[in-house]
Amino acid sequence: MTNRIKIATLSLNPAIDQTARVPEFTAGRVNRVEQEQSDAGGKGVNVASFLADFGGQVAVTGLLGAANAEPFVALFARKGIEDRFVRLPGRTRVNVKIVDPILDQVTDINFPGLEPHPEDLLRLTETIDSLCADTDWFVLSGSVPAGVPETLYADLVTRLKARGKRVVLDASGAPFAEAVGCGPDIIKPNIEELSELVGRPLKGRAEVLAAARLLVEQGVGLVAVSMGAAGALFVERDGAVVATPPAVKVKSTVGAGDAMVAGLVIGTLHALDLAGRARLATAFSLGALGELGPNLPGAEVVESFAAQVQVSAFEASS
Repeated sequence: MTNRIKIATLSLNPAIDQTARVPEFTAGRVNRVEQEQSDAGGKGVNVASFLADFGGQVAVTGLLGAANAEPFVALFARKGIEDRFVRLPGRTRVNVKIVDPILDQVTDINFPGLEPHPEDLLRLTETIDSLCADTDWFVLSGSVPAGVPETLYADLVTRLKARGKRVVLDASGAPFAEAVGCGPDIIKPNIEELSELVGRPLKGRAEVLAAARLLVEQGVGLVAVSMGAAGALFVERDGAVVATPPAVKVKSTVGAGDAMVAGLVIGTLHALDLAGRARLATAFSLGALGELGPNLPGAEVVESFAAQVQVSAFEASS
């Protein structure tokens, strides 16, 4: 990637991700933590971290509590990420992830975020406008905190597309539904989020493919549907492929989907074909699974994973 291409990620509702490793975790009793780690997180922060690990020139913005911003500041300094977050009074939320290596289960406990005022959102919009001067790609991802209009993502996608920017959208619920019709270049729902978006359960690959193709016909450039251990489906106007990952040892699931988003952006910047983007995005996700926190292994490890990913033309009956 050339240095003149900058990517900005937006996190409206960042979090400090606290991961606790608890073998045989059981609700209703005392559980002993075997290992603990806290990381600056939130979907946009994770995407930026992965992009920086792979040599991307990245800026981050969004809404950040000033009272406990230190983990974020340290992460950005360590990875050379440009910090353009709008500071709010108060503390950024903490999300707890309980990883049970024995039962192979993950329990998430997500806290509510800060509630910004209209003037905070105005400052954020001004920051995004200033980033447009030297930024080609914007990644809008994550939940929307209380008090923020559900149309904010839609307004931002429209605003950025009007300025000729490339936009990735990775969200859920009403804010996601409002923005999908505004023509983002890439979206990355999982099957549950895609089902909610189209308003019906999706049973089998044929229905997943049909739903993704409908979104492409409505103006989305690329739909990447994550399907967990079964891999991911990638659909654009000229084709559809499915990427199936090899089995890997999982240290943490934190940010695996965000790593896929980062891989899609990098693959697009490198002008890879659909199969190549699918392979690299899946390799990024695999790399994240083997690390604690929002980190990628070295490029040679990512390339090794990419070589092991099976990519084939998508067949609805398979």
